[in-house]
Amino acid sequence: MTQLQCGSATDVGKVRTVNEDRFLVGDSLFAVADGLGGHQAGEVASKTAVETLGSSFTDHTTQGLIDAVLKANHAVWQLATDNPDLQGMATTMTAAALVEEDDEQRLALVNVGDSRAYLLQHGELEQITEDHSLVEQLVREGRLTSEEAAVHPQRSIITRALGLDPDVEVDSWQLIPYTGDRLLLCSDGLTNEVDDEDIASTLRRVDDPARAARDLVEQARAHGGNDNITVVVVDVVDDDGRAEAASAALAKDETATATTTTAEPESDAPSGSATRAKAATAERPPSMQTGVMRRVPPATPPAPRGITWRVIAFAVALVVVLLVVIASLGWYARKTYYVGLSGSQVAIFKGRPGGLLWFEPTVEQRSELRVADVLPGRVPDLKAGHSESSLANAQRYVTRLRQEAAARRAVPPSPPPTPPGAAPGSTTPP
Repeated sequence: MTQLQCGSATDVGKVRTVNEDRFLVGDSLFAVADGLGGHQAGEVASKTAVETLGSSFTDHTTQGLIDAVLKANHAVWQLATDNPDLQGMATTMTAAALVEEDDEQRLALVNVGDSRAYLLQHGELEQITEDHSLVEQLVREGRLTSEEAAVHPQRSIITRALGLDPDVEVDSWQLIPYTGDRLLLCSDGLTNEVDDEDIASTLRRVDDPARAARDLVEQARAHGGNDNITVVVVDVVDDDGRAEAASAALAKDETATATTTTAEPESDAPSGSATRAKAATAERPPSMQTGVMRRVPPATPPAPRGITWRVIAFAVALVVVLLVVIASLGWYARKTYYVGLSGSQVAIFKGRPGGLLWFEPTVEQRSELRVADVLPGRVPDLKAGHSESSLANAQRYVTRLRQEAAARRAVPPSPPPTPPGAAPGSTTPP
């Protein structure tokens, strides 16, 4: 059985008066949620999402974790719909769970919003999740650098969160847990104040996960503490021999190679001791993400043997794999919709904002709305492309924009100010 050990810490920070972050720490389920919305609605959103996630995660698979997040999204959205005081509230959600996939234990990760998950493996820190924020989308499109994004005035605008709509797209990953791996879940109150290098240094230096979480929170406070700060650290303390099996398999391969290619001179050391020493220090295979295992290539590739039926079979299989990959990319690039601008006109596009490789988005529907009709606060979202999971959701978003524009037009202009000393309703002589 894979065994996990965790630690957590949260703090309101130095600026805010209410902590709208919430976290969940269980035997096999961990989560961080960062609430959004005024009048403490963000606190309600994050609390509702975390509680729903905990009660809904009964199917211990990756899909079961995704389904639990979808239920949390619907719970937040329904609560906001039923209560006018909570309308507009939302929350981020980053969660990890120990799941069973193909008779093997794995760590499933899910994310909606700009809270993050990192993996520290072999001393190297890797950000697993991608922020669903306006500036990070611009960084991915090459329109901003990471340095520019860090100080951008719109860096707080997120493009996806729980509770904004009845449906939401959930990103997911799978990791194979190895002893010594360390997982970090955190709200942006940490990552906005402490850079990745300092986070990695702390995670390498502090062994106890609870103390590491507290240390990271204190660093965020020391750097300004401009937001709520929440950190959950999860350690893999036992992988049920998975790492040893991987090292043994690697050692066996190295021993077989040494036996067939080199005649070693005799020595006083026991046979195979050098090979075992190598195996003991060899790196374990890295984690698996989105179902793809990344393996370390052999140090010395075998010499080419010319064209054989095996080479032909491999080439055919490679072509098939490439075709499948291209088809999968096409499906991924075209499965969603977004609301954006076609010139100065609001339109619904099929595809992903900015396109994906050579799969460009196409206009699905045009509306009568012009960018001048839209509320100013909505314009950046439209310029970046507001993603929706279906055409119906995109149409509802356009309807919402149209209703906002109509409401703004219905507000009468303010009357001119009355000159001092003049009676109300009187006119000033020319």
